[in-house]
Amino acid sequence: MLKQKFLQKGQQKLSPQQIKLMKLVQLSTLDFEQRVKQELEENPALEEIEEETSSIEELDPSVIDFDLPEQEDKSIDISEINIDEYLSDDEILDFKNNNPNNHNEEKYIPIVSGISFQEYLKSQLHTFRLNQEDLLIADFILGNIDEDGYIRRKIPAIVDDILLILGIPVTAEKVEKLLVNYIQKLEPIGIGARNLQECLFIQLENKKKSHDVNLAKRIIRNNFEFFTKKNYKKLQNKLGTTKNDLRKAIYQIEKLNPKPGKIYSGNPRNLDHLIPDFTICISDGKLELSLNHRNTPEIKVSSLYLDMLKSYKSSKERNMKKNENTILFLKQKIDSAKWFVDAIKQRQNTLMLTMNAIMDYQKEYFFTGDPYKIKPMILKNISQKIGVGISTVSRVANSKYVNTPYGTFLIKSFFSEKMINEEGIEISSIEIKKLLGESIAKENKRRPLTDEKLSKILKKKGYLVARRTVAKYRDQMQIPVARMRKIL
Repeated sequence: MLKQKFLQKGQQKLSPQQIKLMKLVQLSTLDFEQRVKQELEENPALEEIEEETSSIEELDPSVIDFDLPEQEDKSIDISEINIDEYLSDDEILDFKNNNPNNHNEEKYIPIVSGISFQEYLKSQLHTFRLNQEDLLIADFILGNIDEDGYIRRKIPAIVDDILLILGIPVTAEKVEKLLVNYIQKLEPIGIGARNLQECLFIQLENKKKSHDVNLAKRIIRNNFEFFTKKNYKKLQNKLGTTKNDLRKAIYQIEKLNPKPGKIYSGNPRNLDHLIPDFTICISDGKLELSLNHRNTPEIKVSSLYLDMLKSYKSSKERNMKKNENTILFLKQKIDSAKWFVDAIKQRQNTLMLTMNAIMDYQKEYFFTGDPYKIKPMILKNISQKIGVGISTVSRVANSKYVNTPYGTFLIKSFFSEKMINEEGIEISSIEIKKLLGESIAKENKRRPLTDEKLSKILKKKGYLVARRTVAKYRDQMQIPVARMRKIL
């Protein structure tokens, strides 16, 4: 039988402005710099603050209000616009980096120069004597090489693209010939390989011939699977060689470069370096936290646009229809500018508040640098402490780096699970991972420790960790299983 009933349900929704703010919070320092510059280019109502004439009120990092003013209003009634609101001195119309250590920061924009990896390869290719058509095809093949130095695409797909883009009918055999005879001869050796096996074999082919190199070539060409799985007994039986000769051949392979493209120093991608979002230092026995503002312009709502809006105030009633579009345009641009300036402040407050809480929670570590001092900490601990959502803390922790006296770390690395040792004391999983790493570093590589043995070692030290947990932590540390750590 059908019945009707009323049901009351609460539902939370994020406005488009709140979503945009969350995206700003998630951006790294470099990405945030680009976002600010992009906004300056797109919105003429924003302008950079002149350093000598700018001023700003102190930011309060203990206050975060995610209810930002609406950025856009699609249905605007010109008669309801109060221009005085845009000219009030009470409005927050600028943003200046409020960093106590700002005067010590060097303001610069890094410039990277040099030729690209592709240009470097092309300059070598053009030293070969190839006719015009072959050179065009070879250049096209070069364009398919990735930053590791590999061609990941299939030859038939490249053949189709050459016909479609260059209009040159070519066979797979010709593309293969140009690849093997010319492109794979370029430096660094191993460039143009289609997989790891081919990459290693190309490098061995260019080595001085010897018994060890010949044996290494046989391993890569005919027994690559046994080699990758480190099944040395089967490999030795298959090759009919001694253990000592096998060890020397494997040593030749281990000296090869599995990613030859990475060694090219002129590749701008290789010149990238990590820029921390926060800096923690110890001054007079106290921890000091600062936010990185390098290269970020200090912005404000354009005084020119405010003056233009002011000039239309007196003529608003007399020329309502004539000035309507202009006033609407000015209002939208100023609204957008004010929202963006306010959002930047909210972002700074959010980052500082969150990182301050993390620093306070882990102050024993930041004073000593001892990983054993890191306390168990989850996102909920910080979320409850500062009164913001777990997702907000996650956005800060997952994408930001902090520079400490002991190195630069991803903030996420300070979060860990809680475990109990034999004495009933709460310890961090980071402590377990450190002990795990030390045990693996000291193991006999010819007889590496299994997860079961590692579990027993930790138990002897007073840490009750199951074998499956050891396997989980080992995977998180990107340490392979015992069989893959074995050497001859």
